[in-house]
Amino acid sequence: MTARLSLYRKAEQELYKLDRSVKAQFYDFCHNFRDEPGLPGLRKKKLKGDSRIYSARVSQDYRALLAQTGVDADGTESWLVIAVRHRRDVYEELQVAVNRVTGEIEFVDLAIVGDSALRRAGITLTPAEPEAQPAEPAPEPEPEPTEPPLLAAYDAKTLRELGVAEQLIDLALIVTTSAELDQLVEGAPLLSNDVLYGLAAGMSVAEVHQEITKPVELEEKPDPDDFATALTRTKVTTVDDDVRAAIEEGDFRAWKIFLHPAQERIVQRHYTGPARVSGGPGTGKTIVALHRVNHLAEQLPPGHNKPILLTTFTKNLTTDLRHRLAYLIEPDLLARVDIAHIDQLAARVLGENTAPGRARQRVYDHVAVNEMRQLLAELRDHRFAPEFLVDEWEQVILGQSIPTRSDYFKARRAGRGRALTRPERAHIWKIVEQFTARLEKLGIETWGQAAERAARFEIERASKIRDRRAYKEEVGGRDLIHRDNSSGMRYLGYRYRHIVVDEAQDLRPAHWKMLRAMADPELPDDMFIAGDTHQRIYDHQVALGALGVHIRGRASRLTLSYRTTREILAAAMRVVDPHGSRSRSEKVVYDDLDDGIDNLGGYRSVLRGPEPAFIRYDTWEDELAGLAATLRTWREELSTDENGASVDPGGRIAVCVADRDMVSQTMFHLEMKAGITCAELTKEGPKGDGEVHVGTMHRFKGLEYQRLAIVGASDGIIPRTSVMERYRTQDPLRHQREQRKARSLLFVAATRARDALLISWHGTLSPYLSAARVAGAGQGPGDYGNGAPARDREPAS
Repeated sequence: MTARLSLYRKAEQELYKLDRSVKAQFYDFCHNFRDEPGLPGLRKKKLKGDSRIYSARVSQDYRALLAQTGVDADGTESWLVIAVRHRRDVYEELQVAVNRVTGEIEFVDLAIVGDSALRRAGITLTPAEPEAQPAEPAPEPEPEPTEPPLLAAYDAKTLRELGVAEQLIDLALIVTTSAELDQLVEGAPLLSNDVLYGLAAGMSVAEVHQEITKPVELEEKPDPDDFATALTRTKVTTVDDDVRAAIEEGDFRAWKIFLHPAQERIVQRHYTGPARVSGGPGTGKTIVALHRVNHLAEQLPPGHNKPILLTTFTKNLTTDLRHRLAYLIEPDLLARVDIAHIDQLAARVLGENTAPGRARQRVYDHVAVNEMRQLLAELRDHRFAPEFLVDEWEQVILGQSIPTRSDYFKARRAGRGRALTRPERAHIWKIVEQFTARLEKLGIETWGQAAERAARFEIERASKIRDRRAYKEEVGGRDLIHRDNSSGMRYLGYRYRHIVVDEAQDLRPAHWKMLRAMADPELPDDMFIAGDTHQRIYDHQVALGALGVHIRGRASRLTLSYRTTREILAAAMRVVDPHGSRSRSEKVVYDDLDDGIDNLGGYRSVLRGPEPAFIRYDTWEDELAGLAATLRTWREELSTDENGASVDPGGRIAVCVADRDMVSQTMFHLEMKAGITCAELTKEGPKGDGEVHVGTMHRFKGLEYQRLAIVGASDGIIPRTSVMERYRTQDPLRHQREQRKARSLLFVAATRARDALLISWHGTLSPYLSAARVAGAGQGPGDYGNGAPARDREPAS
């Protein structure tokens, strides 16, 4: 008789932490068990507490705990490995059950629960393999706690309805401290974990049900004895040789692509049109987008083309998405995904439609501003600042593809602030005509121009596809050659069947027009969009509906952070919302990409960690020396795991600074004076294989690190005083937008940290961080999840 083995998620996480020799022994055990589950040498036996759990011998010291989940028609047994433990940590009182809400298999291990809580609940644990040595004298009983239970406001019925595992309910209602709750849920099923932490964080029962329980709740009540069906609902890994390397890689890599059950329904949902997922930092938007790509790829019919596009705004984020997706998706499916950043995509379209030798050199906006400044000087025209005119051209005229002056008179200018009269618009249009002629003569164009031209080409292409379809219908569906012979085969179909966009808030209007034309709007699941306008660091505001991307009724919002701890989140929120969203009149409001509003309210973290460290130095040199000392400590702490085995800390620590000059100065000090190797974050990703990544705030967009230091956070540097003062006097509305962008940029940087955040400065602290420093110094429970107890993190998204 043979057997099929699956690996429970918690068991997989335990294997990450075991010594390599134990991992090797475990895979030998799996090989033997699959061939002959009744092999005498495995010493398989039932535990007394739950007859469905068996213990089997992996080695002299380690045991695999298994539950049988069925037998196939051919006699093949199906087994689930629920834990891999040292034999001294195997107790009779282990339990496995089907959750009444999710219908998934859940394993509960009370061995990690604090002795005090167990004693108060009247639970005594019995070792499955008692040591052959005299029993130690019983410890003196601890005094009964005087504090009220932490979850005194709730009862067993409420916890049961929210999905807390039955074996944990009575214990959850008697714990009195955050530390006890941490111990209780350290090995708890994910739903129990999140429900209990959500309640402890101050969420109401209704909020916990809506945000945590409802997304994973079955429509019909599951059969508690049907383990075969429950296994199909449970996230497991089939045990084979392919999974071995991933297990040995460690948990940080898996954490970066881990999909939480509450996010899974968004990934697997069928959408009749474009869909969007939004959410604060650490809520898993990027992870959802990656898993959405995987889900769509699995549904594809056979073929050799690349019908799925995964795109985002920057090169380095594209590189990171490619690495993560490669870890998640099968190679044959990965080959069918086109991964390209949005400007690269526009350049391809222009390349297809530009004659040899006629291509223009693309330049960044600061070059365009200089050319505009020179033009205004030649014209002796000082009515408008060059920055304002370039923004008006990029965001309004190019953004809406406005072809004529009369169309510009009627154009919407949402978010531009300053109103313009009809004569002013006529004057601006005349200057823009002279300006674009100047750029054309120089043989250059901005990336905004390139995007707008690419959008026009792609819209024309889509129009020809529709014309061909209409003509084919007219002639009764017969095959035909397109009437426009110059179009060739390119117009037989749309470029992509599915488009997935990450960091959507930073794309230009022209980018959206181009993307809309690249996928068939008549097919379902055509576009999936992930973004957060609180993290917009470029001045590209859009209304998707006005651009043909209609998401109404297909929008989801993630509010629970599984990466950023409540301490880091609380401090970071005060950067973009220094008033803490306590009052409606002070609440910071952001758009939702579709002419609606989004805000900071409701974001919470179910994680807890150390408070962000805020450290002041007298000079920049002192600050760099302090940074080096911190990095050495972090490197040492991350170089060994819980069992003392060596771990490579490379790529898990990062340093964030304000500008390129500070990147160079920081890397020079760390490498030449402190002996710490560095890799610079560039547009293409990390340059080199140094252990610490160093980059400007823009380069951290979408990235994640276990420990992060933001250095040089001084007044005058964040933000740059010279830039802000010029806008303050020349263009007050532009000054407000720049302040908002700068705050969002710092917010993005601060929320890249998973476990620890250091913020340092020399001289005077940046005014953006004054409120954050107060929050980091200890803030009571509030909108941002303060009050959530600490926990040993699951891999998080």
